[in-house]
Amino acid sequence: MVGKSTIKKFAWPILIAFVAFTTLFAIQLQSTRFDYDFEKFFPIDDPETAFFFEHRTKFESDNDFLLIAIERKNGIFDLPFLQKVDRYVDELSQLDMVTSVTSITRQPQVFLLPTGTAVTKPYIHLDTNQLKKDSIAIYNSKELINTLISDDAKSLCLFIKHEEYISKKKSDKLIKSIYTTTEKFDFDKHYIAGRTVGQNFYIEKMNYEMLLYVGLSAILIVLFLFIAFRSAWGILIPQVILLGTLVWIVGLMGLFNQPINIILTTLPSVMFVVAMSDVIHLVSRYLDALRVEENKLDAIIVAIREVGMSTFLTSVTTAIGFFSLYFVNVEPIRVYGIVLGVGVLIAFFLTIVTLPVLFYLFPGPKYIIKKKEAHFWSKYLQKWFIIVLKRRKAVLISAFVVIIMSLIGLFKIEANNYLMDDMRADEPMKQDFNYLDEHYGGIRPLEMAVILKDSTKSFWDKDILMELDKVEQFLENEYGAEVKQSLSQTVKVMNRSSHAGLPDYYEVPTSQRTINSFKKKLKFVEQGKFYHSLIDTNEVVTRISGGIGDVGNTVMQKKNKALNSFLDQLESKDYLEFKLTGTSHLLDKNMSYLASSLVKGLLVSIGIVALIMGIIYRSFSMLIISIIPNMIPLIIVAGIMGYFGITLKTSTAIIFTIAFGIAVDDTIHFLGKFKHELMKGRSKMYALKRSYLTTGKAMIITSLILCSGFLLLMISTFLGTFYMGMLLSLTLFFALLLDLTLLPVLLLLFYHPKKK
Repeated sequence: MVGKSTIKKFAWPILIAFVAFTTLFAIQLQSTRFDYDFEKFFPIDDPETAFFFEHRTKFESDNDFLLIAIERKNGIFDLPFLQKVDRYVDELSQLDMVTSVTSITRQPQVFLLPTGTAVTKPYIHLDTNQLKKDSIAIYNSKELINTLISDDAKSLCLFIKHEEYISKKKSDKLIKSIYTTTEKFDFDKHYIAGRTVGQNFYIEKMNYEMLLYVGLSAILIVLFLFIAFRSAWGILIPQVILLGTLVWIVGLMGLFNQPINIILTTLPSVMFVVAMSDVIHLVSRYLDALRVEENKLDAIIVAIREVGMSTFLTSVTTAIGFFSLYFVNVEPIRVYGIVLGVGVLIAFFLTIVTLPVLFYLFPGPKYIIKKKEAHFWSKYLQKWFIIVLKRRKAVLISAFVVIIMSLIGLFKIEANNYLMDDMRADEPMKQDFNYLDEHYGGIRPLEMAVILKDSTKSFWDKDILMELDKVEQFLENEYGAEVKQSLSQTVKVMNRSSHAGLPDYYEVPTSQRTINSFKKKLKFVEQGKFYHSLIDTNEVVTRISGGIGDVGNTVMQKKNKALNSFLDQLESKDYLEFKLTGTSHLLDKNMSYLASSLVKGLLVSIGIVALIMGIIYRSFSMLIISIIPNMIPLIIVAGIMGYFGITLKTSTAIIFTIAFGIAVDDTIHFLGKFKHELMKGRSKMYALKRSYLTTGKAMIITSLILCSGFLLLMISTFLGTFYMGMLLSLTLFFALLLDLTLLPVLLLLFYHPKKK
């Protein structure tokens, strides 16, 4: 146990060590960096993730492109407008990192002559005004509609390929160049979407919001510390620990080269408010002790003895809540859980080691030392305590009714997510995305690998091409996708080209000889590069790629089920394997892991906390009593989500494990004081009252700070962060309410301490 001599002897060495380590970690802050790689959200150690990366090496990335839709209210078939678009395409093509720009103004219409030669002519004749004839040719070419031109002829779309896997620096340069070029042409309206644009947007918002959270959290903490302790001492002393904690965490991340991912942008807000809990409890108990004890050292010893163990337990349970996110099979969430879990333990270490030293070395608040009088909290807490005990039956009935109503709402929750679900509807980028999603076959990439299992067969066999075409017809007519590139589509275009562009010949040829001739011709296009964008070098894998609307994970599951049912009925299933892959498919798969992994993590958290409480009190009834007030808030919030249609997704699902770890803190502080009073030989009622009055203030202040801190997240541009802040705040508010009402009633009615 810490004694007076220990504090006197080691006070200055501890303070010097704290300053030295804080300076060391502060130097490491310059090494921290941001990580915006969304591919890290793919499932870890999953066969489908490995398959996707292998598939990509055979072909190309399905996400290194930009789409620019250019709208003209009076229709695009206007020669000056199309000539302006063509000049725009010229300038875009010359930008660094742009490898190609596909536009209807440059798209050639190919005709295969009986002699075996090919002739081309443009779909749009920019030198002569024959737009009516051109428009007929375009709308007879099915593959162009909702790909390069909208079906209502109000806009056209440019498909820009850029270098693969470009860095953030190159990405910023490319986007700036594209926006600068676009502004020069003064189109009626334009819409831009793609991974590079999204990455640029997220980076800017993340940097801005992280700085904003740091500033607002600091203001909020100063405000609450002033309200709670009404002195400069009460503001400055806790701030040393809070800022030190944040510097240590981020400095350690820089030291170990761990970047800050998109979820970790909430780190300042979360750590400020979580670390505040330990600080408030220790400071509050120290100030209470100063009102009674004769000197500072006695007050410090009392505070450490009464709050130290509870603070340790709350830090452990909060850290467990964060560490349980390790069960989620997604790297950024695992990192988030580990970093914040370690951060909570660092906050406890600095609180319990450094804070008593600051108490000793710096004078306490004069208003407490002079007056040594009780604070106004006692009067109101005493009234509330009496009301709760007098109406214990009403408390139990109310809790039961709330649980039943919440359970009904819980079963209404749907698990769902969208690619752009994290962005508010009024964001210009979201509006651009929605326009392109609606008019150009969906921004959500669709990628299907087709694997040839029989070495005696070829993708160029007529019956196999027919099967591929059958699958594509299903994808377009039933699945709701727009196929942009595939082998059978290419063959159908070539067949139409060999029949003077007549739309009736947009089909797989019935002659194997014709198909073989197409194969020979295709191998010479772009020196074979185009051929191998469709079929791998070993000719055992081909691809069907396109897009589909961002309809959400729930709808996609139904579509995939119907697709799999259709594929199972194909005669070719013995020698062809159809496998969905791609970035959006892998992000969807996270949802299938999410529920089970988070439930596992939550159960582990509850189990460990229950075990800790059981060991400390050596009582099964206390184990149950400690868990109930912290499980009910989770059920209530789940019910609210169900009633208000808030879907279960990554950002909303992780709040349950985090909230349980934090919410149980107040319960532990209450029960820690309760046990301390019982060990003095007090009666159960006296111990209950003393616990209520002594810890009540700290519980209310810390809960208000936690709720307010998490409410700051609601100003975020990202809806995931918004809901995370709102739901965590609600959970902690309900947890406080139950700790001040249900917990005392449960202890009074169902806990019977052993007589010594």
